Amino acid sequence: MYKTFRTILGSYLFLLMITLPIITTSLLKKTSDLPHIMHRNWAKYTLSCADTSVEVSGRKNIPDGPAIYMANHSSFFDVFAVLGHLDVPFRWIVKKELFKVPLLGINMKRSGHICVDRGNHEKALKSIELATEKIRSGTSIFIFPEGTRSDDGVLRYPFKKGGFHLALLSGAPIVPIAIIGAREILPKNGMIVKPGNIKLVIGEPIYPNGHCIESLMEETFISISDCLSESPSFKDESVT
Repeated sequence: MYKTFRTILGSYLFLLMITLPIITTSLLKKTSDLPHIMHRNWAKYTLSCADTSVEVSGRKNIPDGPAIYMANHSSFFDVFAVLGHLDVPFRWIVKKELFKVPLLGINMKRSGHICVDRGNHEKALKSIELATEKIRSGTSIFIFPEGTRSDDGVLRYPFKKGGFHLALLSGAPIVPIAIIGAREILPKNGMIVKPGNIKLVIGEPIYPNGHCIESLMEETFISISDCLSESPSFKDESVT
């Protein structure tokens, strides 16, 4: 219970500390990656408060240009692991409810993350258009294609279609990522943080040329599933 309290308090205080600099930066320079850097440090600090380490494999699969990163989702700690240890400046596409969370919402809005309203088709399309513009300006996008956290840790299929529309519109590759171990730290609806280790396995990019939404979705699902199965032979490539 102590580590759970320490994680929540430490994470909140760190986020509070960086909120004003992020708001100021967003007012002065709309395209700055400084908010992402500050949020990356926030994620790493939260992980350290939880005594949780992150290992990364497959860094060689990160393309040089902007891409659409997609991963399985079973825990809040997926966010901290990706944000803290994926060496790419990116913006999230997230459900609108997160923009209503006190403190977190203003941080996300001012950092240029994209809100999607899945209950409003017209607004959802506008979110995809905004994400396409960000990719064309050189910014990567991160999506959890399941749409929400898995209750049992099993990868849900079919995925939400928005990210695959985005890939076809922008021409950007999809980079599949498996997140292993986050659910053991804090499962969906869990209340107690358990220290441990999270592994990120980055798969080979999937280029949208020649694909339709269905085939692109299926290949992405297969790739994330294959990455999830690599856990026993995992090779850590983390930078120390």
